[in-house]
Amino acid sequence: MKTHYMFTSESVTEGHPDKLCDQIADAVVDRFLRQDPMSRVLAECAVANGVLFIAARFASTATVDIPEVARSIIRQVGYAGEDFNAEACTVMTNLSELPFVVQRDERELDEDELERIPARNMANAFGFACDETAALMPLPIWLAHKLARRLAAVRLQRQLPYLAPDGKTQVGVEYRDGRPHRIHSITLVASQQRALQVSERRLRDDLYAHVIEPVFLDEPLRPDRATAIFVNPDGPFVNGGPASHSGLTGRKNAVDTYGEYSRQSESALSGKDPTRIDRVGAYAARHAAKNAVAAGLARRCEVQLTYTIGQAQPVSVQVDTHGTGVLADEVLAERIKAQFDFRPAGIIRAYELRHLPARHRGGFYHRLAAYGQVGRMDLGLPWERTDKVEALRG
Repeated sequence: MKTHYMFTSESVTEGHPDKLCDQIADAVVDRFLRQDPMSRVLAECAVANGVLFIAARFASTATVDIPEVARSIIRQVGYAGEDFNAEACTVMTNLSELPFVVQRDERELDEDELERIPARNMANAFGFACDETAALMPLPIWLAHKLARRLAAVRLQRQLPYLAPDGKTQVGVEYRDGRPHRIHSITLVASQQRALQVSERRLRDDLYAHVIEPVFLDEPLRPDRATAIFVNPDGPFVNGGPASHSGLTGRKNAVDTYGEYSRQSESALSGKDPTRIDRVGAYAARHAAKNAVAAGLARRCEVQLTYTIGQAQPVSVQVDTHGTGVLADEVLAERIKAQFDFRPAGIIRAYELRHLPARHRGGFYHRLAAYGQVGRMDLGLPWERTDKVEALRG
């Protein structure tokens, strides 16, 4: 195992076209589940220039105006310019109904009934945790998300009113002896409104003062004199968004999870109701990995859940602590299997995933669609709880 290396992770703001698509897809899921918690819904989006395409399949008693859901998210994100906005954007849909299946709320089922509800799709779901941050997330993606959120905040709060919604961040961390040692590099790509565009020098100074410095103020590891800082290294970025580059649901899986520091599934997380094990299995795997690290049983822990169609239990539960565990990986895997219910219906019941959209004003799933679906300390996510620590310690 290499002990000296440099690792980078990126994040994007909610105005990035890929993230715009993710948010719209998850807002559609929210709307269906808020009206009918037993809805089955799959939604995917693509956007380019002034055209947004939404494909949705659903079985539900809910009535949802899908184009209006899309337009509301475009407004919320802040696209109001001539190049792309909610009113002028063409929204095209392809909608079809799934076969209707009578379902019961998982909270009403006994153990035998839970066991009879199998996975409906194949999946390898990965969860990861490490002790590099208070959230037990890898430091590069943690910092990249903080920078992206701050970049969006200074725009929304009008501190830097010339900024447009599209942005990207990247942080490089130098590791020594397998631990974060210094901040190697910081990259910010920030779009500007054409009519309010400022000079390259002012943009760099403003972003350092309003974004970089506040983000690192409470971080133990901060930029030093040798840290390379890049602001719009490819040159001016005007307007941005779908007028500049296309977007697609599910194209930012690394941003949604661990910044490629750990493995992630190729399947999109957004745009899927809770019956999709490729989505909710990733949450359950993160919950298990985080509790293992919080319990002091490993400094790093990856949990892999393998599902096959027609079976409720994962056919494989694998643990890899990368040589940092105090127990053998096989022993930790057995403890995890004893404490966590990885059956699809068990996960839905444990996290009450059908009912979260109705409990959160403005929806739930679309709030996950930007700045990470794991490691979020701002949303009270059930899979971020460290409620199994004592049980895992035995």
